[in-house]
Order: sequence, then structure tokens, then C-alpha cells
Amino acid sequence: MSESEDVLLETRGPVLWITINRPGKRNAINEGVIHTIREAIAAAPKDASLRAIVLTGAGDKAFCAGADLGPDVKGGAFDMDPARPRHYVVDLFKQIGECTLPIIGRINGHALAGGFGLLAACDMAIAADDIRLGVPETGIGVAPMMILGHMMRLLPRRKLLEMCITAELIGPDEALELGVLNYVVPRDQLDDKLQWLLDRITSRSPTAIRLFKQGFHAMQDMDLRECMEYAQVMINVMARTEDAKEGRRAFQEKRAPLWNGR
Repeated sequence: MSESEDVLLETRGPVLWITINRPGKRNAINEGVIHTIREAIAAAPKDASLRAIVLTGAGDKAFCAGADLGPDVKGGAFDMDPARPRHYVVDLFKQIGECTLPIIGRINGHALAGGFGLLAACDMAIAADDIRLGVPETGIGVAPMMILGHMMRLLPRRKLLEMCITAELIGPDEALELGVLNYVVPRDQLDDKLQWLLDRITSRSPTAIRLFKQGFHAMQDMDLRECMEYAQVMINVMARTEDAKEGRRAFQEKRAPLWNGR
């Protein structure tokens, strides 16, 4: 994994922290930023010592304000190469969907437009209680198409249409009620709550979590019958892992399990 000045990568114990480091631009994203995030997320599961990923922004004003719309920006959101089959944002979302480590959004500030899409793509999210979230794209003549797929899986239909059409933002309490966020806490408690969640994640079987995430993303677009067929295969695979055998032994011996991740 290699970082850039716009994206900081830091390993804190079993957790990889990815920080968008453009506070002067409200952590706006461009192709370079997206590429670094994608490469970091692709590499992280190959490191057996890592158990989770935190995605956040620098400073306390913005998690991510979406695409960098500056007049001289290189690799902007609307720069399309007709020779490429996919936009770089699609590549990132595809990589996030394939990642077998839990990805936690640390929402330290406003999450707007593409920043809301990054939040929606995370597996879980914890936010400070003074942020705003939403998709203001129709105010500049476009609409949030690139992130719509993730929003459709997260938000109720009528609220989704209202947010996308009116460009009105919502507060953290409403986002919590809608299921966009897992937790909302006072700003000075954000990292304590994040660590509480990370401790719960990293104490569980890494093998079970990897296989669960693989199964979850596969099953979310299946019908019920397909889900049941797939599930019986996956549970058989899980039961044969060393972590599953250790978990059963630890339960019988009334001790904490010692996971080896296999």
C-alpha cells in the first residue's frame, strides 16, 4: 500500500486507517484520491494482521464534500475516458463490495454528494452529532447517479427521491432513524465510540467475518430460494475452518477463543 499527500494510510494495531487529507478543499475527491483509496482497500485483506478498515477525513469540517469541482482539477468526476469501460468511482465501489474486511466510516464532518456515497458504501458508520449529510447535485445541474445504487439499498424509496430531487440535507439524528448511521455521538466522544465498535469487531473470528462479508454481498441480489441454496454451501464451508473448530472448543472449555484467521 502506498499513500499520497492527499490520502494518509496508517496501521493502528489490527486496523487500517484511510484518511482523505484535503481539509482545505473539504476533503473533496478526485481520481488520484479514489485510486489511492481503492488500492489500499484492495491490499488490506492480503495482510493477515488486519481485521478492519476505518475510512475518514482530515480535520473536523468535512468527512468528504464529494467531487472536487475546481476549475483546474485533474481527474474530476465528469472527466470521462471513452476508451475505459468503467469510471474510476465505479472501480472503487466494486472494490469496496469485494473487500472481506469490515469498513467503518468515521464521519467526522459533512458527508455530501460523493462523500455521502462513500458513507453509504461503508459497512458501518459512526458520526459526530453536528454534521450534515446529503446529495446537493441537482443544485448544480446534475444528479447523484454514480452513488444511486448504494443509496437505493440504504434509504426508503420516498426519502431517497426527496433527497435526490430537492437537494435538501439531513441531520445526523434523522440519518440515524433512517438507518444511514449506526451511531451518533457528541464530537468529543467520536473516537471513543469508534474504538468501542472496533474492539467488538476485532475480538470476533476474522475467518467468519471474511466469509460472512463474501456471502452477504453475494446474497443481497439473490431471490430467497437462491439465498437458501447459497447459504447451505457457505455454512458448510464455515464449519470446516480452523476458527470454527477453535470457537467450538473455546465454548466447551469456557474460555476466550484464540483465532488464527484460518
